[in-house]
Amino acid sequence: MGGNGSGDGGWGGIAAGGAVRWTYVFVDRPVAGFERACAFWTAVTATELSEPRGEQGEFVTLLPETGDACVKAQGVVSGDGGAHPDLAVEDVPAFVDRAVRLGAGVVAPHDGWAVLRSPAGQLFCAVPWHGESVRPPVVEGSRLDQVCLDVAPDRFEGEVAFWAALSGWESHPGSLPEFHVLRPPAGLPLRILLHRLDTPRPASAHLDLACADIDTTRAHHEALGATFVARHPHWTVMRDPAGGTYCLTGRSPETGGLPPSAG
Repeated sequence: MGGNGSGDGGWGGIAAGGAVRWTYVFVDRPVAGFERACAFWTAVTATELSEPRGEQGEFVTLLPETGDACVKAQGVVSGDGGAHPDLAVEDVPAFVDRAVRLGAGVVAPHDGWAVLRSPAGQLFCAVPWHGESVRPPVVEGSRLDQVCLDVAPDRFEGEVAFWAALSGWESHPGSLPEFHVLRPPAGLPLRILLHRLDTPRPASAHLDLACADIDTTRAHHEALGATFVARHPHWTVMRDPAGGTYCLTGRSPETGGLPPSAG
């Protein structure tokens, strides 16, 4: 859950209309715990909630004091929730067509945006870019900067190829063999980390925060209602007050990279 790599981003030869111009990550949580989840994630990202939208008021955006929003939240009526990325582009229909050619399926077309499913089954959305360009700042030594896609072993290589081709981002192995990193061009707020699971199960996703000091961030999050799950050499698994799992990773909040000693 905390693998990493380094290097500069690039457009991967994709025309401007099909390039990912901004990224959002959705915090998906069951309706019963949605308010608790929103209170927690606004606290740890120093944001405020937008007005709810959607037929059931199930969508909100986490609005930073400075910079452009890159985190949203959704109350889900079934399942345990998780996370999913939204990719903002200039030409949504063209991007959707390209995703389908690469192996994605269209789950729900909407007016101006679409819900899709990756070849391994991970949901994501194609949405219009509205000019977002400024990353929110680091908050108390941490930054929510990564969505980790947890993929079954037999689907991992295909999923890496799909996301690399779709995004056009720099693609390289992580610090451990079970990880693969997709690093976006400079200025985009969220990386994609693919994690090869040890055993087969449906694809899922969780949030990762880059932390200057994991223990300090952990203590702050526990004071806000999060609970500790497990500790690993370079990351700590946590559970937010709504029961959603996420990771605190020992990476630079400014660059997203591991410290030199951990390379």
